[in-house]
Amino acid sequence: MGPEESPLDVKPDGEGLTLEQLAQVAREGARVVLPQKARKRMADGRRALEAMLREGETVYGANTGFGALADTRIDPDKSEELQRRLVLSHSAGLGEPLAAEVVRAAMLLRLNTFAKGHSAVRVALAETLVRMLNAPVTPYVHSIGSLGASGDLAPLSEVALVVQGRGYAMADDGRAVDGRRALQAAGIEPVRLASREGLALVNGTQMMTAAGALALLDLEHLLKAELVATAVVADALGARRSAFDRRIFEVRPFPGAVRAADALRRMLKGGDLDSALPKSVQDAYSIRCAPQIIGASLDSMAFARRQLEVELNSATDNPLMFAEDGEYVSGGNFHGEPVAQALDLLAIAIADVATLSERHTNRLLHPDLSGMPPFLASEPGLDSGLMMAQYTAAALVEELRALARPATANSASTSADQEDHVSLGMHSALKARRGAELLRNVVAIELVAGVQALDFRAPKRPAGGVAEVYNLVRRIVPFYNDDRPLNDDLMRVTELLRIGEVVRVAEARVGTL
Repeated sequence: MGPEESPLDVKPDGEGLTLEQLAQVAREGARVVLPQKARKRMADGRRALEAMLREGETVYGANTGFGALADTRIDPDKSEELQRRLVLSHSAGLGEPLAAEVVRAAMLLRLNTFAKGHSAVRVALAETLVRMLNAPVTPYVHSIGSLGASGDLAPLSEVALVVQGRGYAMADDGRAVDGRRALQAAGIEPVRLASREGLALVNGTQMMTAAGALALLDLEHLLKAELVATAVVADALGARRSAFDRRIFEVRPFPGAVRAADALRRMLKGGDLDSALPKSVQDAYSIRCAPQIIGASLDSMAFARRQLEVELNSATDNPLMFAEDGEYVSGGNFHGEPVAQALDLLAIAIADVATLSERHTNRLLHPDLSGMPPFLASEPGLDSGLMMAQYTAAALVEELRALARPATANSASTSADQEDHVSLGMHSALKARRGAELLRNVVAIELVAGVQALDFRAPKRPAGGVAEVYNLVRRIVPFYNDDRPLNDDLMRVTELLRIGEVVRVAEARVGTL
């Protein structure tokens, strides 16, 4: 470690980057330092490429056209112009800009790919990405244009524009500002792309992987939050704890279900609602089967994490330089299918959990199911209670069901049928990202209803973990005893979920969920 380096620095070496480090750079501004071994790999790869070009070998993307024009040979003295024109022509995105955190994450991932040495770029190009991340200078990137093969061409091209002092960067307020001026303000010199470097910047899965990885981190946390909300609802309804008995899950040991049941047992320990409320012989599926349902989504998240962890540290462009063999090999690592299918699975899991959460809210508000006043109103009829909150939950769930349709079930043929199967992985990633936002709202509604229901159980005491969450919510959302706009209450609890406070207070009482 150098004298100015810190243990908190993120050091992309092409091998050990984690999802958590990705978020630290993208969301928290952690400093990026390029390790020496990454510099050596890149230098070796670059020397090997330049040797091949000097010998007159045909090297796709360095002295040929692109896509369907791969068989068109380009004069060596036009190699830099070829890279400049590639980036310009591929910057064809439209739509709303991607969030700065997504673009920053993608830049780090591209840098981590370069660190493997197979992209054959100069160390100077990688150092420019490091300086842009640390300044920060974040390119303004449109959200529509990627088909997920050959990677995320259009959005990554907008990053490549700013590297060259072109295009637009994103101001703190989200506005697009001149890319060259943004670099100048940060004291960063634009890069003049050398042979192959334009293609290396744009040809990969980094934008979909970035958006998907950040969504996954949010969703992993939200599934914990749903376990907390489920415990609140189960306690308020006096659900049978026997459904969460450890032995049930030992004889069908899916890891997610085992974890979910354990979390619910700990959240529901203590209090006197369990013994005070009358019980049905068996609770409804949305309560009794909650560990199995949430557990299945936990297992889906685990699969997606494994896929993304591989992709984070992979070489995903084409061709790939294998310097030790002196070979430059064309293949298809830019194809986003391994990531896209995993992210489509996330969208399905999100919709499933949201449906469960909405059913919990419905049971609390339905007097025949809860044994409490209709809509948890203080004066039913005069007071509408939380009636409309369930409407909103149902509307959110409906959108999530639409998002659950897999993008990877589709395809498109592009580049004169050279690229005749695409992953649509960017669509999968943006669906997962939108899904996380909507699920947070659905769980917030469930928590507001669950806490309101606990007040109707007073003076009986909720379980220990449930009581901690009750106290947290009640500090910002008072008992609903007279009609008032519910928007404010729901947004406050949504923010508690966004900053992680609901899970934090629960885990402080019962341990990691």
